Amino acid sequence: MASSADVQVLNLSNKLDSGAKPAVELSKLLQKMMLRLKGDYMTPDGKGVNYTKLKESQLFKDYKKQAAHLQDAHLDFSSEQEKKAFFINIYNALTIHGLVEQDELPSSVLQIQQFWKRTGYKIGGHVFSLDDMEHGVLRGNRLHPSSTSPQFGNTDPRLAFIVEQLDPRIHFALVCGAKSCPAINVYTAENLDMALDAATRSFCAQEISVSKEVDEIWLSKIFQWYQKDFGNMEVDVIRWTETYLEPNIKERAHILGTKLKTSGNISVKYSDYDWKLNSTE
Repeated sequence: MASSADVQVLNLSNKLDSGAKPAVELSKLLQKMMLRLKGDYMTPDGKGVNYTKLKESQLFKDYKKQAAHLQDAHLDFSSEQEKKAFFINIYNALTIHGLVEQDELPSSVLQIQQFWKRTGYKIGGHVFSLDDMEHGVLRGNRLHPSSTSPQFGNTDPRLAFIVEQLDPRIHFALVCGAKSCPAINVYTAENLDMALDAATRSFCAQEISVSKEVDEIWLSKIFQWYQKDFGNMEVDVIRWTETYLEPNIKERAHILGTKLKTSGNISVKYSDYDWKLNSTE
């Protein structure tokens, strides 16, 4: 993992209005701005972004001015829902901001060296990279798939902000900048549970398929990379998804899960992840 010193903190603004703002109050303002950005510069399904037009827009300049308050915001949350909604929204905004600030828009986010480790904001006096938000905060300081140690060390002050219980549905709300990523949405504490359910159902409808001719189920690579977030074994992953599957494949998935548990004679396959940039240009 990258240390705070290694993170490239994106420049938002050098001039702040007087007074620090509570994170929740600031989050609500930024939510409104992100909804406007989504309406003007993203496809209706939230899967594509016009990065060039967004970068040139006055609205994005206004977003950066307001987001500058993140650096000295009061990170006090009255609920886990507030905390999760805040960091999901900031993660997605930071992803877009990090891509917009590239000198040349890449064809894939993988072309940007250590993008998730080194792209960050200063929030409440602490530096948070994309990886810090995802694996440190939202996954409850669990291991990055390619790491052997938790995101935050034992004495890291950012441990104070990790979620108490991992909610696997966050994987279908976080946008990494690739075509296979979930759709971009804006979340509030009040609608979070319903919105995460909807995001998960939408993602599963697009990324999970079953065969009626052979005992075979196809899943997104997300379920392979983060299997432990959904269960200890592949059958646990299949069982987890059943809640979010359409009726026409739910029954078949259940049968396949049962076969996998009893005999192991089914094929679990993972679709290739499309890392091409989610750009509309």
